[in-house]
Amino acid sequence: MCDTLAALAASTARGATLFAKNSDRERNEAQVLELSPARSGPAGAPLKLTYIAIPDVAQTYACLLSRPFWMWGAEMGANERGVVIGNEALHAKTPAQRRRALIGMDLVRLGLERGGTAREALEVMIELLERHGQGGDCGHLGRFFYNNGFIIADPTEAYVLETAGRSWVWEKVATHRALSNAYSIGAGHDGISADLAQSESYDVAARLIDEARDAISFGRGRCARGQALLDAAAPALTPAAMMAILRDHGDDPDWTPANTRNRTLCMHASHGPRRSQSVASMVSELKPGRTVHWLTGTSAPCASVFKPFVFGAATPAFGPAPTDRADADSRWWRHERLHRAMLPDFNAAQAAIAAERDALEVRFQARMDRAFDTGELDAAIAQCWTEADAAEARWQAALPRLAPTEPAAHRRSWARLNQAAGFGL
Repeated sequence: MCDTLAALAASTARGATLFAKNSDRERNEAQVLELSPARSGPAGAPLKLTYIAIPDVAQTYACLLSRPFWMWGAEMGANERGVVIGNEALHAKTPAQRRRALIGMDLVRLGLERGGTAREALEVMIELLERHGQGGDCGHLGRFFYNNGFIIADPTEAYVLETAGRSWVWEKVATHRALSNAYSIGAGHDGISADLAQSESYDVAARLIDEARDAISFGRGRCARGQALLDAAAPALTPAAMMAILRDHGDDPDWTPANTRNRTLCMHASHGPRRSQSVASMVSELKPGRTVHWLTGTSAPCASVFKPFVFGAATPAFGPAPTDRADADSRWWRHERLHRAMLPDFNAAQAAIAAERDALEVRFQARMDRAFDTGELDAAIAQCWTEADAAEARWQAALPRLAPTEPAAHRRSWARLNQAAGFGL
């Protein structure tokens, strides 16, 4: 389960395209932040992806990737040309292919590596999908098969691409757009594969969507919530506003991670079928010469700090790549010690850190704006990451031993996953 958002310059306060995504995956499925350098070599050489190998191209772009630790592909990322892509699991009436092929995360990375604009990335992804198909298990501990949707954006335009097997449909974003785990492109598409183009009035989403799976994922509900929050903030959307949307828990005053009627944009795992949570988040402000990618590199955006990355500046100290085993040297797992310690009384713990979290991000934005003017980006970025790490360490040290307020089944589900990761609190 995931949520992705895009807003073109006309919908934003600072005249830049904005992109945002929560990657929702299993609780111990840590996500790696990495900078993948551009590569060159003979066209046609085999390139090993998550499950299959395909012919490589002669030249690729450098990419910032946020990827599940065990995959070649990425849930979200950006390239040096200012293209950003995020994917969504989609469930069609016809079951997703189980035979191994491309997976949606592979398509994200391939689009970033080979697309110099959003339109180029869109065309690359469609061509590869038609040639190689999509399929294979995308779950970590649980088996999970699905088709994929994407938002693809650059500083001037954005696209929504939705797929089922080798079939596809896309539309160009007019102003701002949300996408969740449900088919959303109806009859107003701008491009469609020949097998789906049955008539001009053909409603693709209504034809494809698996209503039973959507009832579980609440994909259309989350898409509507994300779109409503974008609508309310436009035309004054900012990076901070996108971060706030990614942290949204809905409008239920009694919400807690265990007590939620439906899955929310900021996803929290619990007992039963709700095993996914937001394990990494990203917001990008795309403007030529002033593009910044804001990353958590950690789960639960509501309990995380967004930190800056800029192509061409020094890469922040992302730290060792995490796996599904607890590792105190990994930023992702260090944050999990804070996040999981908050769970017994999550709302109280979140309220205790929210003001400082937001103030840090305001300060980081102002610092980065100054750094673009002065040319001191390396120092500004490093300072932001250092201050964010220090804040999280301070929050954890100050967090009292919380008395459990959540149901026993919620606590047991977390205890099982903690044990699986070798993680003790």
